[in-house]
Amino acid sequence: MNDSDVSKQVQQMVHFIKQEAEEKANEISVAAEEEFNIEKLQLVEAEKKKIKQEYERKEKQVDVRKKIEYSTQLNASRLKVLQAQDDLIRKMKEAAEKQLRSVSSQADDYARLLEALIIQGLLRLNETTVQLRCREEDLDSVLSIVSSAANVYAEKAGVDPPTVFVDENHFLPGPPKEGLHGSTCAGGVVLATKDGRIVLENTLDARLEVVFKQQLPEIRKRLFPAGGQAVA
Repeated sequence: MNDSDVSKQVQQMVHFIKQEAEEKANEISVAAEEEFNIEKLQLVEAEKKKIKQEYERKEKQVDVRKKIEYSTQLNASRLKVLQAQDDLIRKMKEAAEKQLRSVSSQADDYARLLEALIIQGLLRLNETTVQLRCREEDLDSVLSIVSSAANVYAEKAGVDPPTVFVDENHFLPGPPKEGLHGSTCAGGVVLATKDGRIVLENTLDARLEVVFKQQLPEIRKRLFPAGGQAVA
């Protein structure tokens, strides 16, 4: 083999090696590009997922804030409704108390009422000796009917008439007066056992309080048939 043949063969080998190297380089380049694209796609998907999760988190936060705000406004509305109801009921009670003040101005009717209150108190206490207090302005009326009331009680209870001591030194508060504050009483009496351990308030104010508490559910039902609640 002469030099020319050797040179040709070497060139062929170089060409073959070069071609193999280029093909390998192309394969590496393609593989690297594919790997890059896959990694890029994964990064893009990961970022998209992250953005989506962040958006969903913020959306939930907004939704929670809206619900909290709505609940707060709803509760505030309900409180306003309840406050308005309470104000109306309070005004009704004040109107009833104002009407009670005029009861004692009708002398004959009030005297009969006082007698009925004394009889009722005696029946409840069922004692042989009873203490009685009234307003100072009612003292004369009470003194004039207390004996009759004791006799009616005795007849109803089937016992001897009790001894009723009317306290002529200590009186119940009088009716409300403009510019004056403190305890007041629209009328009626307070009875107690001899030892003072059991006290029965049979004043008009106490009776109104009892009746009002008993009838409050019915009053609310009639005034606010739908419950008066804010609509959710």
